[in-house]
Amino acid sequence: MNLELYQIDAFTDKVFSGNPAAVCPLREWPDDKILQNIAMENNLSETSFFIKEKDGYYIRWFTPTTEVKLCGHATIASAFVIFNYLTPGTDNICFNSKSGKLYVRKQKNTLILNFPQELAIVNELSNDYVDILGEKASSIHCISDHSIMAVFNSEESVRLLKPDLQKLLKLEKSLVVTSKSKLKSVDFVSRCFCPQEGINEDPVTGSNHCFLGPFWSGELNKKSMVARQLSRRGGELFITLLDDNRIEISGKAILYMKSEIFF
Repeated sequence: MNLELYQIDAFTDKVFSGNPAAVCPLREWPDDKILQNIAMENNLSETSFFIKEKDGYYIRWFTPTTEVKLCGHATIASAFVIFNYLTPGTDNICFNSKSGKLYVRKQKNTLILNFPQELAIVNELSNDYVDILGEKASSIHCISDHSIMAVFNSEESVRLLKPDLQKLLKLEKSLVVTSKSKLKSVDFVSRCFCPQEGINEDPVTGSNHCFLGPFWSGELNKKSMVARQLSRRGGELFITLLDDNRIEISGKAILYMKSEIFF
């Protein structure tokens, strides 16, 4: 079996920045073990697979170690491949997924995700998290059963944070740290650590902004915001909250590599 494989840098317009995702279009679904092995071999934070359906595409995402329910940057990467290489001339896509319907539209060189919002629940501050974070956050929030969000008072705290990943691994949750930005051109910043998914630090995490967006909208009293992820590669996202509990997350993408898998 030979499969096309694209590697796309998402949430950037320059190669070697943003978040790289592998994109593998399929005609039919192989065994899940094959999908997981391809993602492990690619060794990127996510590999997306999709097949054509009557009303759009069905999409799935795998890290090097597991399947995840939602991924923003690999969805933008998949849409970039469809818009530019598979069906040029189209400018709207509907993806069906384990997280429901996800929409992407193209507006010149910008790709706009339409995802469901997710709300953060405030937890009481706990010393348990100080051991993981290395310092005390101003507040700790629970995001469903998959993530912890720690809010800090300064961007420097987020930028310099060195969490204990071994202790975080035992929680089986990802850690998102965030603060208001010190720059006038950016509203808030974040970083994301998810060792339980085989990713120590994710470069740019689109899906996290499904809860970061509503949280900072309430804090800043703004519906449209600019966000920056402070990983080594870095990336920029443009956020707009919609009235139907949906959120738009916008960014650009660029082709790094097109190749073929042989197995």
